[in-house]
Amino acid sequence: MRAAVLGSPVAHSLSPVLHTAAYRALCLDGWRYDRHECDEASLPGFVAGLGPEWAGLSLTMPLKRVALHVADEISPLAAAIGAANTLVLSGGHRTAENTDATGIVTALRDAGVSGGRAVVLGAGGTAQACLAALRELGFGGSPDASAGDGRGGGEIEVLVRDPGRAGDLRAAADRIGISPTVTSSLADPARAAESMRDAAVVVSTLPRGAADGLTGPGAGTVLLDVVYAPWPTPFAATAAASGARVVGGLEMLLHQAVAQVELMTGRPGPVAEMRAALDAAVAARG
Repeated sequence: MRAAVLGSPVAHSLSPVLHTAAYRALCLDGWRYDRHECDEASLPGFVAGLGPEWAGLSLTMPLKRVALHVADEISPLAAAIGAANTLVLSGGHRTAENTDATGIVTALRDAGVSGGRAVVLGAGGTAQACLAALRELGFGGSPDASAGDGRGGGEIEVLVRDPGRAGDLRAAADRIGISPTVTSSLADPARAAESMRDAAVVVSTLPRGAADGLTGPGAGTVLLDVVYAPWPTPFAATAAASGARVVGGLEMLLHQAVAQVELMTGRPGPVAEMRAALDAAVAARG
């Protein structure tokens, strides 16, 4: 059986390390996982050319939204988010799934996040998954504990450069059932720093280099920066120096891949073996 990660650029992806380690641990002899450079225009043709030996695809930028258009079926979570990072292939049927949200939930829960105010940087497909993850963790619900939804509230603010271009994110928030505040604070480092001050959790979904001019949050805040190479990012480094608890993108990458392995193979992802392979690959890269 075959699987692969697609995106542009994709040469840096560590997904092959994770999935190959999982196949080895699960004794799935003959399974193979590759990477392929693929942009939005090329995705439909690539998917159409796949044979019955393909079990699934991992999708990274810029394919997470267009992935929905090449699927025969969209999971409820992926539909609510409006983006998919996974295509599960079975018997010629294509199902779009989103395991980014699962990866974010697990990474933040392991870091002790349980409530308070949340700030999200960016408005792309990963930011949309982040909103679903925060909702799962109890953010964005009614601040009145008597509202009956069992969630503890917690304001969510999304920082972007141009709120007028955040229509997809607003639509995803509506489907998820939350009402984040979307501001243009990302265009002004001082305003962004003020927005992040005293937040319980900050999640940067910005691509590599996009947050380099920002000052990270300080003590009392958990920061998840989804970028994992190079690490630490300048943004994460400023946060760590100020006392924030910093979670790297490798944690999200690991746990979303664990969920992908289960979707594609039908067997639980071997977390320990996948983590060990990831750590070894990162150490080898220096």
